[in-house]
Amino acid sequence: MIADTLRKPKVYFKTFGCRTNLFDTQVMMNALRDFIQTPYEEDSDIIIVNSCTVTNGADSGVRNYINRLQNEGKKIYFTGCGVKTQGESLLQKGLVFGVFGHSFKEQINELLKQSKSFYLQDDLENLDSTIITDFIGKSRAFIKIQEGCNFACSYCIIPSVRGKARSFSKEKILQQITTLCQKGFSEFILTGTNMGSWGIESKQSISTLLQDICQIDGVKRLRLGSLEPSQINGAFFEILANPKIERHLHIALQHTSPFMLKLMNRQNTYSKDYLLFEKLSKMGFALGSDYIIGHPQESQKIWEEALENFRALPLTHLHSFIYSPRDGTPSSTLKRDVRGNIAKERQKQLEVIVANNNLAMRQKLQQSNTPLNILIESQKVVENQTLYSGLDEYYNRIEITSKMPISKDCWIKVTHFTAKEDKNYAQI
Repeated sequence: MIADTLRKPKVYFKTFGCRTNLFDTQVMMNALRDFIQTPYEEDSDIIIVNSCTVTNGADSGVRNYINRLQNEGKKIYFTGCGVKTQGESLLQKGLVFGVFGHSFKEQINELLKQSKSFYLQDDLENLDSTIITDFIGKSRAFIKIQEGCNFACSYCIIPSVRGKARSFSKEKILQQITTLCQKGFSEFILTGTNMGSWGIESKQSISTLLQDICQIDGVKRLRLGSLEPSQINGAFFEILANPKIERHLHIALQHTSPFMLKLMNRQNTYSKDYLLFEKLSKMGFALGSDYIIGHPQESQKIWEEALENFRALPLTHLHSFIYSPRDGTPSSTLKRDVRGNIAKERQKQLEVIVANNNLAMRQKLQQSNTPLNILIESQKVVENQTLYSGLDEYYNRIEITSKMPISKDCWIKVTHFTAKEDKNYAQI
């Protein structure tokens, strides 16, 4: 048995992009039978590139990585969102051996055994059937609850490479989480292309799904991926009272200028966003968002209005992006009229505001002696002292020193900590 294992080719997965891609990579890892997954690129015989194509820059990053692999004697396969935009070109140039879309990832074991090159494009209607039995190398598990998106944001190509919104059945999702609970996982992150659209085909809502997930005994904390403001309703507010729901929500605004939101063909409006964020903040939630800076027609006047609106929001976390065009989208046809240095200055303004908000929130928690529930993810030794690291329920990192050893993936409660600019610190 050992000799047979040693003869199996080693496969390394390189994942670009979002949490949904991370989940897709886990599906492929779990489907390997005649191969061994390795965490080390240099140790591999085969490399699977799970690509992102959200911008032209994302495509370039993937191509640069594949170019770097040439002449290393490894067999390279290409999958992910970039199959439609550059998969055929990579294959024709001989840079990869095989190309396969999302809908073929469960067949990866047989695909890797093929002796001839191939190109398999997505049907954009597929939903995985795999129940993942392990989430390799992770302290928490990502659970993909849906695929695709029905929105038509002017800067985004994802609906054309992921397809229309379609949902995994509630039964499959609950079975998936239950299986991973039996493996020892207790924190789960729900994800999807447009997560809030779960159940749209069957006239169900994500609120009922969350309620059922929280009833699973092994689930200690449930984190939600990115939500759209327009998909949050009264039923959703009711489920937020459940203590298993993380006290942090990530809600994608993308901008705070009414003009820019309309130009981007967004379904949210700033006036409603403000009311939503104020309500959630008063409920005790830390709030994060996505924000695109430097989109065409973001004039100085529009930016000043957007900045004023942004300051009024109780945001504690931010994923900010300087606009990068994506060929094939309406936004890419507009003249790029925001210089890069100006976009960087604007991005810095937003990040400073949110960093100050985040510190103020953590200081308030410290002063009120609010206990934090931490899932320990990692440890390191610095100057003969072991430092443990994890995230609390507000999605803030904490570094802990302890007189007694702490096991990875265990839960601890911290009752006293110090909030500093970069993170929280505690001694127990």
